[in-house]
Amino acid sequence: MKAKLFWALATVVALTACLSKHSSAKQDTRCFELRTYYAAPGRLDALQARFREHTCELFEKHGMSNLGYWTPLENPDNKLIYLLAYPSREARDQAWTNFAADPEWQAAAKASETNGKLAIKVESVFLRATDFSPQITPSQAAPPRVFELRTYTATPGKLPNLLVRFREHTLKLFEKHGMSNFAYWTPTDPKQGADNTLIYILAHKSKETAEVFFKNFRDDPEWIAIKAASELAAGGPLTVTNGVKSVFMRPTDYSPTK
Repeated sequence: MKAKLFWALATVVALTACLSKHSSAKQDTRCFELRTYYAAPGRLDALQARFREHTCELFEKHGMSNLGYWTPLENPDNKLIYLLAYPSREARDQAWTNFAADPEWQAAAKASETNGKLAIKVESVFLRATDFSPQITPSQAAPPRVFELRTYTATPGKLPNLLVRFREHTLKLFEKHGMSNFAYWTPTDPKQGADNTLIYILAHKSKETAEVFFKNFRDDPEWIAIKAASELAAGGPLTVTNGVKSVFMRPTDYSPTK
């Protein structure tokens, strides 16, 4: 038994020590933007109504691709989280300029804010898809799934090691344990974690199912060996202390992804 574990560990070390040649059939080179709106108190429903009735359609009119809209299951900050894609960063900037100048948008925004602004804060992160991310397209299931937005902060200098582990092992093990890989990105801006951050989204049947599946994943001897081997090859943990953040989200009724 010990001999088998030794050789399994040695094999994983060898795989993890070098960059994989494996990648998805065609890497998605679009510019992605993950946006988080904090609605004013009592105004989240009105904000969503504006997206449902006006904003999403106007985004598409101006060349932006709506991929998904979600609200956290636990949402004390009144968040709306959504994901857009553009052909390039330059196309993104031009699209937003055209959107802001569109008389139809200006009229919708003015009418919706007669009692005050709907959003009190907006956060935006620009992303590039990893070479191992599944094809990033809207998808739906019945009943709608629960989605999990996960953010990893890598130990300094260890982001390449973390990406190797995901590319070679983690995605396959997630699928093995019933979790669906939606998309994987790294930020493009150094100030937003380009050199130390991995952001990804998983889909689950429910939060409760996700918790069971993650326990099974963490208890899997194959994962235990891979984790140990990857940390041995890197000279320590691949993420900082408390460097994994998770937000469970439900899709909105107007989300292209459910």
